[in-house]
Amino acid sequence: MTTPTLRNASRFSPVGLLFVLTLTVRLLVLTRFSHSIHFLPDGDDMKFYNDWALRIVRGEWTDGRAFYGLPGYAYALAAIYAVAGYNPFAVGLLQAVLEALTAVVLYRIALLAFAPKAGEPADGRRAQTIGLGAALAWTFYLPAQTFSAILMPTCWLVLAFYGCVYWLLRTERASWWRPWLWLGLAAGAMAMLVATILFLVPLMLVAIARTVERGAAWRVRAPRMLAAVGVLVAGIFAGAAPAWVHNYFVAGEPVMLSAHSGINFWIGNNPTATGYPKMPPGIRATQEGLLRDSITLAERAAGHSLTRAEVSRYWNARTDAYIRENRGAWLRLLGVKFGNFWNAYQYDDLSIIKLLRDDGILPGGLRWGIVAALGLAGLVPVVWRFPRARWVAAAVLLHLCALMPVFVTERYRLAAVPGLMLLGAAGLWMLWENLVRARWLAASGYGAAALGAAWFVSLPRGDIGLWSLDHYKAGIRATEAGDLDRAQRNLETAYAYVPTNADIRFALGNLWLARSERDSDPATTTAQRTHAKLYYRLALELNPEHPGTLNNLGVLALEEQRWELAENFLSAASMAEPESAKTHYLLARARFERGRFSEARAALARALELRAGQREFLELQAKIAAADAPR
Repeated sequence: MTTPTLRNASRFSPVGLLFVLTLTVRLLVLTRFSHSIHFLPDGDDMKFYNDWALRIVRGEWTDGRAFYGLPGYAYALAAIYAVAGYNPFAVGLLQAVLEALTAVVLYRIALLAFAPKAGEPADGRRAQTIGLGAALAWTFYLPAQTFSAILMPTCWLVLAFYGCVYWLLRTERASWWRPWLWLGLAAGAMAMLVATILFLVPLMLVAIARTVERGAAWRVRAPRMLAAVGVLVAGIFAGAAPAWVHNYFVAGEPVMLSAHSGINFWIGNNPTATGYPKMPPGIRATQEGLLRDSITLAERAAGHSLTRAEVSRYWNARTDAYIRENRGAWLRLLGVKFGNFWNAYQYDDLSIIKLLRDDGILPGGLRWGIVAALGLAGLVPVVWRFPRARWVAAAVLLHLCALMPVFVTERYRLAAVPGLMLLGAAGLWMLWENLVRARWLAASGYGAAALGAAWFVSLPRGDIGLWSLDHYKAGIRATEAGDLDRAQRNLETAYAYVPTNADIRFALGNLWLARSERDSDPATTTAQRTHAKLYYRLALELNPEHPGTLNNLGVLALEEQRWELAENFLSAASMAEPESAKTHYLLARARFERGRFSEARAALARALELRAGQREFLELQAKIAAADAPR
């Protein structure tokens, strides 16, 4: 038996070690998360994707209308569930592997971008050190640890984004079709999950101009460059074909990927926009609620039902009108978004990072502020000294441009992080090199740039509503998970920050309603329901058409057999949320109990139209028929 030697150990390449280390860290997070009460999707986009995937597994491939939400991740989840059964852990395993591959890709990019130039000594330590630094930073980046474990397509985008950058960097000479067909297919397929990858297309066009038939005469290159552009575009359309084929030929609507782009555009550009995803008046903050409300409000404005493409055009038209009529305010808003992108404030619209941190699931690590500061400090000197690093910088800036039409969240800006880590690691290498060689002026210049960048990313965000977000979202999740003490702490903190928010008041009402359902003492239950009603009525003071509040007050009135009051609340709820089959069913129940059989029958008909064959609906239909039968 031989003892391992240093020579034997050297057989383990940095690539393999990086892959194993990153995979280990991600699996540690996933394993801890799998024991959490929040592991199964219980809200926001995660539940939206999960529920969609489960409908696909049940055979509901389409509802016959254009997609209203990017479909790629939902169908990917459905494929995993079909093979492995309903098992979010299997999804987490796959995403942990994707994260480990991302670390490897970063290392590979560094080897290309920071390799010795012609005339420099052939020393690979610089590129290897920068690559290792960036890859290790990614391994221990806190938001990346989080989004790898949950049901979100973020880590899929990051790998695809920098996989494309790596492929462009390594392409020195190209034909009219290779690698453009493969890049187009990859970008098109990924666009069905996260459409911002299409902002890499300008970088691909530059690569075509640089590499296709490089060295040949212009008259030879020009037609082949045009052919390469055509192949790239064809590849993108072919990669995204499942989405647009469905929308054009199954739904009959002219939508490339998803018809929800219009409402996202409006959320990012309206009179109340903050540069973060603050919902305009009348639109709920949950993913499902947002999509429903966007359809309801558009149809109410039009006075008739709309296709999803028409809904998107409605919101696009409103956005265009706002920008056209408020050019100065919109330009200031763009400036705010730019600042939000670089700012250290963590706007996690899912509040999942706080949730996992509070539960001790995350092992700790880097956050955006230090990555952004170091990336900004290194940006100019790095791209000046290393021309090939310009591809990395361009990718970061193109991703920044992708967010400017909409809004900034922690998960949206995650795709910029690996590029900033490469630029930051290269900047630190240059600082070390300048210090070793006593280049004090250059070292001082970097120090000044780093201080300026740190000041810029640390500018405070004064809107107190921003500080309530994590507590509000964490409170909702804790309520849904049954951890009511934690829910109360978080929701009361959110309410203390922003007492004039209808959604926070509604969430507190739901909390007290959940408490009443757990308590067996009649007096305590009555007091808790009184608390719930108080918060619901406070919510209606701010938003008289809040559908969840109206619905819950209607349900409470039904349980108390106050039929007229129940009908009033549920009638208002059905107008605020006309696509809710359950609300129409509850309204039919209230009318049935009042003896208003024809009106009950009309409400139930609408419920059955929305959800045919529902057992409770059919039972009520039979009761109405029996009660209204001639005697």
